[in-house]
Amino acid sequence: MIWRAGILALVFFVQVFARAADEADGITGVWRMAEDKSRVQIFKTNGVYVGKIISLKDPSWPANDEEGMGGKPKNDRRNPDTKLRSRPIVGLELMSGFKFAGSQTWDSGHVYDPENGKTYRGKLYLTSTNQLELRGYVGLPIFGRTEVWRRADD
Repeated sequence: MIWRAGILALVFFVQVFARAADEADGITGVWRMAEDKSRVQIFKTNGVYVGKIISLKDPSWPANDEEGMGGKPKNDRRNPDTKLRSRPIVGLELMSGFKFAGSQTWDSGHVYDPENGKTYRGKLYLTSTNQLELRGYVGLPIFGRTEVWRRADD
């Protein structure tokens, strides 16, 4: 009788942990950034979630680019580290270190904005299966902004 209770408890805990793992991986996949400027793939590596730009709506600098880069692939030219300014935007990891905190929330991460070369602390909120809110901030979350991403369905 006791061994049956032990087996039932084990099955229960395995199911609970499996559901938690499924919930934690709810943000994995490809997401469209606000205004569909780019697509970001979020995946888990070494126990944390990261995001990488996999495509851009406009992958090249405009012909009238003020820095003379017209027609060339977009690069990380605003990066404070001059050695990194030539790296392409496509393939760039812009989210790192996110950990599942429960209740459809991921925290402890950082977000890099290649448009200004700054890195912010970040939180993610999965508000529905197909909507993700990314909050980037300095210091406290109230000192930041939220961007809404939609899951890419292609």
